[in-house]
Amino acid sequence: MSKITFIGAGSTVFAKNLLGDILSFPELAESTICLTDIDEVRLSTSQIVAHKIADALGVSPTIQATTDRRKALDGADYALGMFQVGGYRPSTVIDFEIPQKYGLRQTIADTLGIGGIMRGLRTIPVLLDMCRDMEEVCPDVTFLNYVNPMAINTWAINQATSIKTVGLCHSVQGTAEQLAADIGVPYKEINYVCAGINHMAFYLRFEHNGQDLYPEIARVIEENRVPDDNRVRYEMFKRLGFFVTESSEHFSEYVPWFIKRDRPDLLDKYNIPLDEYITRCEFQIESWEALRGRLEDESTSFRVPQPGEKLPQIHMDGSFRDMEQILQRVLTVVRSNEYGARIIHSMETNTPRVIYGNVANDGLIDNLPPGCCVEVPCLVDKNGIRPTKIGLLPPHLAALMQTNINVQALSVEAALTCKREHIYHAAMLDPHTAAELSIDQIWALVDDLIEAHGTWLPEYH
Repeated sequence: MSKITFIGAGSTVFAKNLLGDILSFPELAESTICLTDIDEVRLSTSQIVAHKIADALGVSPTIQATTDRRKALDGADYALGMFQVGGYRPSTVIDFEIPQKYGLRQTIADTLGIGGIMRGLRTIPVLLDMCRDMEEVCPDVTFLNYVNPMAINTWAINQATSIKTVGLCHSVQGTAEQLAADIGVPYKEINYVCAGINHMAFYLRFEHNGQDLYPEIARVIEENRVPDDNRVRYEMFKRLGFFVTESSEHFSEYVPWFIKRDRPDLLDKYNIPLDEYITRCEFQIESWEALRGRLEDESTSFRVPQPGEKLPQIHMDGSFRDMEQILQRVLTVVRSNEYGARIIHSMETNTPRVIYGNVANDGLIDNLPPGCCVEVPCLVDKNGIRPTKIGLLPPHLAALMQTNINVQALSVEAALTCKREHIYHAAMLDPHTAAELSIDQIWALVDDLIEAHGTWLPEYH
């Protein structure tokens, strides 16, 4: 059976979801699951959780745990990355607090913007070191990467290593489910084609029984039914004619139009939650000890829901604070909408599936740069992950994506060459940063961030 390695398995709740997905397939139920993390305490909790999931599903995988990453990767067929270099404190806090001193405010700061740039710069060296291990101990591995900034990280891996990788996100299928709910059409009956870059892909087709559903989405605006947490994306749909995949709070910091110091009214108009990621992380940290205690308790077991059973929809971002309901949701083993397990199952069993993956633009989207990281539909079967050629995107969508690709390209160049000038230029070209700060402020901000991150970054010259 396959060996599947979880890198960053101390991300217990996310690891639990992926473990449940994998072990729910009978053909994968006897796989070797190897968990690895630098945090021994969280790794131990995840190992306990893995055994409880197996018990709930009545399956018998081989479960291993080690802090030795190279040992964990040795002979792996699949590896899943789910870690955050620098953690919440100090790195994420630095990425928010120092820009705030310059008047630059963010919502999530993990994909683009100055926060995304810095996260990429401290993550890429770790990923490349990890891939060098893979090249030696499991050269045929398929690396399923969930680590943000997705496009920047995946681009760097493709450019600098020989490892087969695909970047995975849930924004394509997640947004499709949200839109289905908004227009009252069953999600499973919708057909769509989506393409672009991670967190800025657009539905080129969104249909039900061959009928275009975009008029129904437009009716949500006409009838004043736009969800409060989705105002930015519906505004962009109105302006662009296509719906974007990533959430409103994310998208608001990829463009220069919504978070502006001289227009505080826009924050209320579009319901933009500044510092949302900080709020989310603090809630998760606050709740972790209570959650961990229950997860490790011998009397606590996981359960599989009954057919048709409705489960609470829990968003671990601080907006839902009923810990008992959160715990009950975490203790339920139900297949998620993540692609990781489906990819492994398709490759192992030759069951064809279409997933959306982040891959190198090798002739896939004609009006985006060759080699950049694009998000497109991919066919998965025994032959691996095969991206679909899209051709030309609508020109205004490609132009909008290019503003983000510029930042991604320079961030990758900075990480691979350790040239400080590329960091300055990436920040200068970032749409949100450029809309708020002068050139002098941008350069000073970059200097301050590099100094504050210290040894979390390599030395730039």
